[in-house]
Amino acid sequence: MSEAVLSQRFLLRRPGLLLSGVVLAAVLIAAFAPALLTGQDPITGIPSERLQGPSLSHLFGTDETGRDVFARVVHGAGLSLRATVLAVLVAFAAGSALGLLAGFRGGWLDAVVMRIVDVLQAVPAILLSLALVTALGFGTTNVAIAVGVANLAAFARLMRAEVLRVRSGVFVEAARASGVRWAGVLGRHVLPNALGPVLVLATVTVGTAVLEVSALSFLGFGASPPSPEWGALVAGGRNFLATAWWMTTFPGLTVAAVVLAANRVSRALDGERS
Repeated sequence: MSEAVLSQRFLLRRPGLLLSGVVLAAVLIAAFAPALLTGQDPITGIPSERLQGPSLSHLFGTDETGRDVFARVVHGAGLSLRATVLAVLVAFAAGSALGLLAGFRGGWLDAVVMRIVDVLQAVPAILLSLALVTALGFGTTNVAIAVGVANLAAFARLMRAEVLRVRSGVFVEAARASGVRWAGVLGRHVLPNALGPVLVLATVTVGTAVLEVSALSFLGFGASPPSPEWGALVAGGRNFLATAWWMTTFPGLTVAAVVLAANRVSRALDGERS
């Protein structure tokens, strides 16, 4: 039986995973080609159409200035996803580098890095992100850096644990005994064999990063208005909950759907790895 048929049967037996893939694919399309999903202007509204409920012409309704909420959610995917990816990359790169060096070199370097990691993990990630973005200033990039730094401790700890497991392997000892320098052993043997679980953690962190980026955007630390960002869209509808519930509900459901989809895909990847 061909691999394509096996893959189709696998997906049909796991509809939740298939739905999660569809959600993430839709978000990627919204981020890179929003015109494929909507032709509405996310910035300029039509005052005569303000606060209209969901309909065929406005799937998510309109806001207080007549802007199409669906268009703003679609165009907001670009900013939110960019911040999320940058945050995960910062956490992955910085955390993995620290864990790799600490686990491989050991000694005082390991002790110093792990104490820093302990301090970072002692503070809730959202509070640490809030403190960092307050120091860095407003903006999507600063939000992403703050969220990434707040989440790097988990990557450092996991990478260190994997490096400690791998460096005791026979192939690592053979490479060192044959005269390969420690940088070569690290890059050719230790890192490739320790990277798998860290990559799975990166997919799990995508959901967390979406929530934290949206939370900081909700508090007003993200992109400046009228640029659409998912957290800012939720915040913008707070004063209209009684009369225009859709302004907050649909952006909030979008964030929830992306987080759940990312977590579902990460569990599947973890299952495949193990």
